[in-house]
Amino acid sequence: MAETEEAVVASPTKKGVGAIVVAAGKSLRMGGGDKIWVSLGGRPLLAHTVSIFQFCSAIDRVVLVLSADRQKLGMSLIKGAHFGKVAGICFGGDERQQSVRAGLEALGPCEWVVVHDGARPLVTTRLIEQGLAAARETGAATCAVPIHDTIKLVNDKHMVEKSLNRNHLWLIQTPQVFRYDLLMEAHRKADGQPAAGDDAALVERLGYPVKVFMGSYHNIKVTTPDDLVLAQMLLKWHRA
Repeated sequence: MAETEEAVVASPTKKGVGAIVVAAGKSLRMGGGDKIWVSLGGRPLLAHTVSIFQFCSAIDRVVLVLSADRQKLGMSLIKGAHFGKVAGICFGGDERQQSVRAGLEALGPCEWVVVHDGARPLVTTRLIEQGLAAARETGAATCAVPIHDTIKLVNDKHMVEKSLNRNHLWLIQTPQVFRYDLLMEAHRKADGQPAAGDDAALVERLGYPVKVFMGSYHNIKVTTPDDLVLAQMLLKWHRA
């Protein structure tokens, strides 16, 4: 890859499966550290995430979305780990939605796009492949796990308003998989609208069905120092 002043951009192709690894967050809940670059099992957390996409045979190319001040770190990671599928680096926006949109544009047209949080280092190739299979049924699919705990709706005064039926409640994760043209349409039509919680919600706004496929309770998102401790434990368990 060649480094430019703006970003490193992937060469577009209309075929195959592309992936966007979103890692441009501000890590506000990590107590001052950048969660993407903290050490996890002796490697930067992001290296674990990207390596899964590197070794997943279903993925043809990857775009990494970083904050502008992390470009050199990203380039060093890619070159040092020989992540040959990473076709480009682009810069994220203030909101995740802006970061994914930048990743779509950098990735260029392809048949399918897999969107994944860089802070979920315990993703597996199996989850990616399951997501692609589910998305082929409807054009859009999201990884999720059923909620085990009781969930209550609480008002601004911290008073319970009602209990929700957890039989129909799932915790949404990534990867999320979409037809590229469908997700790009959803992002373009979202211009000027309130930000959505995830890319699946943008597709839902257009009236398209989104398939849910079974995720993993190990596929955690590292957001706080406690999450990092749990990720360390899970990583050791996976290696055992």
